This record gives sequence, C-alpha cells and structure tokens, in this order.
Amino acid sequence: MSDLNQNYKGVFDGRLGFGKNPAVLVVDFINAYTTEGSPLFAPDVVTAVNETVDLLALAREKNVPVLYTKVLYNKNFMDGGIFVQKVPVLKTMVEDEPLAEIVPELPPAETDIIVIKQYASAFFGTSLAATLTSLGVDTVILTGCSTSGCVRASAVDGMQYGFRVIVPRECVGDRHEGPHEANLFDIDSKYGDVVAKEETMDYLKSLSS
Repeated sequence: MSDLNQNYKGVFDGRLGFGKNPAVLVVDFINAYTTEGSPLFAPDVVTAVNETVDLLALAREKNVPVLYTKVLYNKNFMDGGIFVQKVPVLKTMVEDEPLAEIVPELPPAETDIIVIKQYASAFFGTSLAATLTSLGVDTVILTGCSTSGCVRASAVDGMQYGFRVIVPRECVGDRHEGPHEANLFDIDSKYGDVVAKEETMDYLKSLSS
C-alpha cells in the first residue's frame, strides 16, 4: 500500500472537502443485503446499516435532506436491460418483494425522498441530479451498498454532475473486504473524499439547524 500511495502522490491525492449545503444519499440499504439466507446477504452491510442510524438522525435534526434509492423492476424485467442478464439475482427486485424494501433500521421519514432506479448509479435514468440541484445541494454524503457497485457508480456520477462526494467509510459496505477497500481507494483518489464517520458527524454538527 505504501508503494501505491507513493505512486498516486501528487497526482490522485487532491481533497474536495465539505461544501455548504449537504444532502445524505442512502444507496440500496435494502433487506436483500441484510437478510441471512438471501443470495445478496453481506454481513459487512449489516454493520454499515447500523453505523448509518445516528448519522441520519443527526442529518434530520439539522434539516439536511435525506434521499434513499432502491431498485425496482417491472415484472417482465424489460426495464432491466443487460443488467439483469448479467446479474440475474436482481430479478428479486420487484414490487411487493420484502427483500426489495428499505431496511427497517433506517425507515424513511415523511420528509425524505425515495428514488427508484434500475441500474447501478443512483443518478442514471433518475431525477436525482435535478432534485439535488433544485434543493441547492453542493455536497452529497454517500452511504449504502455495495461499495464496489452502486456506491462507486453513484460517486462517479455525483462528481460528474458537479457535487462534492463525501463517503463516510463506516457507512458503506460490500460482500468482501478486497473490492470494498479497492473501491474506497479509487473513490478517494479520483471521485470524492473518503472520510471517517466521525469527521462527517462533526461537519453535520457544525451546521445551523
């Protein structure tokens, strides 16, 4: 890792920092990833969900917008395109399927926004970018799963839409430590800032309510 850090030094080690108007984006924290026996079950996602509980509570206390994503397909899966062909387990994500629902540990409030998506990025094919822009958001605090899939894709697109992307590392999870750490490294190098949850909490506490 020291050789890798040295290789990136001065090239991919810039920092964005927090802006003035954040929103918290909760990507795909759904039962499929936290239910034992589910094909997508990932214990580290369970941990990330639990770490996100007080972060969301603080965000709401500070009147910071909270937005969720979840994946839903028509039952003919035609809106899933090539993605559901590549990853057939996604066909679990249909209306009335309990595994497709947001985890009970992080229930959306009436003031929150739920974005439905069909692909990895929370921005692709959704109104998310327009919604954030209309709210005056400049910083996206990105939580959710999986780090190597939907979180990374959302981080890349978030940066490309002009948002400061901040990832509290304790609040994202994956199926395996290898891709999790590799993608956090890439996000931190090129697309946003990966920070400790404590730093994110301190930032939120500093905001006026």
